[in-house]
Amino acid sequence: MKNIGFIGVGIMGRPMVRNLMKAGYEVHIYARTRAKVEDVIADGAVFHEDMAGCVKGRDAVITIVGQPSDVEDVYFTEGKVLDSADKGTYLIDMSTTSPALEQRIFAEATARGYRFLDAPVTGGEVGAIAGTLSILVGGKEKDFGACRELFEAMGSTITYYGASGAGQHAKLANQILQASIMSGLSEAMAYAESKGLDMNLFMEGAKAGAGQNRLLEVYGPRILEGDMAPGFFVDFFIKDMKLGYEDAVSDGLELSSLKLTMDHYRELSEKGLGRDGMQSLIKYYRNDF
Repeated sequence: MKNIGFIGVGIMGRPMVRNLMKAGYEVHIYARTRAKVEDVIADGAVFHEDMAGCVKGRDAVITIVGQPSDVEDVYFTEGKVLDSADKGTYLIDMSTTSPALEQRIFAEATARGYRFLDAPVTGGEVGAIAGTLSILVGGKEKDFGACRELFEAMGSTITYYGASGAGQHAKLANQILQASIMSGLSEAMAYAESKGLDMNLFMEGAKAGAGQNRLLEVYGPRILEGDMAPGFFVDFFIKDMKLGYEDAVSDGLELSSLKLTMDHYRELSEKGLGRDGMQSLIKYYRNDF
């Protein structure tokens, strides 16, 4: 398996494509605007003007797009993935989307002679660049085994969770956890600032204590520097939280902490910060927007 089609060359997809090429894969890409991916083309990716050309003749096709509506469009719209890839191709959706949608794609893909995996990722842009993403996989176990080497070119922790949709359930659980951590990080930093603490000293102490976590390590320094550039967009995080919350409600669960954090992020988005990074939650607590 060396010939890969890749759809979704954005903040996460761009470094993932580069890591695939570094591992020796031939990567074919599709993007609506060629100018936005010229750097990746210069690195060796093969550009296609249409999605059909990108996916035909490939061993595997990877998609990582924004919204569930984008996932649905990429797979089900006439002339796109399910109409164009060669039968037997491994189709791998690495977007974060509805588990029910992934199960629907799995059923249709299987009926048409494809092999489909849901394989959302966590680790953010930092992990995508370093090739240390955690990849959470659902689908047939034998298909997971066949694609494991491909996943290892992009991530360092590759976990098979079970049948179709299980990877997405694992990702949504991760996002629920991440929402609480981001809320706690922002509250703690806002409190420390309000008390006039030396924030660099606060960070050193927090990193050495029980409150140490990956988001503190990655986003704490960015908050101190006023750097709100996206490693992960506010609007995309809202989408993930909404998916998790709605899925929980359908099971009779009430995730009150998640709902509160989601409401705070929605207020940021309504103030025009939807394309900022998720660390901009600090602005809510500072009332700085």
